[in-house]
Amino acid sequence: MLTIVVRSIIIYIIVLLVFRLMGKRQIGQMQPFELVLTLIIADLATIPMAEVSVPVLHGIIPLLTLSVLHFILTLLTKTSTTFSKVVSGKPVIIINPKGLDQNAMKQLNLTIDDILSALRGCGYFSISQVQYAIMETNGKVSVLPKAEYSPATNGGLKIEEEESFIPITLVSEGKLMKENVALANMDMEKVLKIIKQQGGDKLKQVLILTVDKAGQSYIQFMKGEGKSFECEVKS
Repeated sequence: MLTIVVRSIIIYIIVLLVFRLMGKRQIGQMQPFELVLTLIIADLATIPMAEVSVPVLHGIIPLLTLSVLHFILTLLTKTSTTFSKVVSGKPVIIINPKGLDQNAMKQLNLTIDDILSALRGCGYFSISQVQYAIMETNGKVSVLPKAEYSPATNGGLKIEEEESFIPITLVSEGKLMKENVALANMDMEKVLKIIKQQGGDKLKQVLILTVDKAGQSYIQFMKGEGKSFECEVKS
């Protein structure tokens, strides 16, 4: 038993030192190659702890080897842009002034819900508020809001504003969100009417359609740019 305790302490100290060398990034801030190394290190560390028949040195050497590998990869990504793109990828614009970039969505295997969730995490509840959104190489989304939605400071200027509402998604990637339609006090006929008013005639043509309680709406067709508009909403 004492042997296992001692081995565990030694491996713990080694793993702690390795992670200290890797820096203080959180899991969500790691590049792909860093996350892979972290998972491998975690797996390797458990073997010499639990298996007394495995020499401690056989656990320490792989851990130190991986820390050296991490140092080399980090150095190469800093000195070579090409190598960095191959190992870590590159940032991708998923929302631009024209709306959602469907090619980028397919490239990153993203759904509308993924993007809306990421935007909410950044403090924006509608695509119409966003000028650009960029998927970073670590999986985080960075948002550049439109000028009127920039956190600048209507509060600091003491400007009164109307109450804000969370947009409800009525149509997502050509599919009617029935629960959300009911929540917005609408029906399919009303949704189709809105789509026709904006130049379409079928649900399948719509990439996304949202509306809030104030009637502020946003629509983007599968082919075309996104746009904001107002529609009548029953209270």
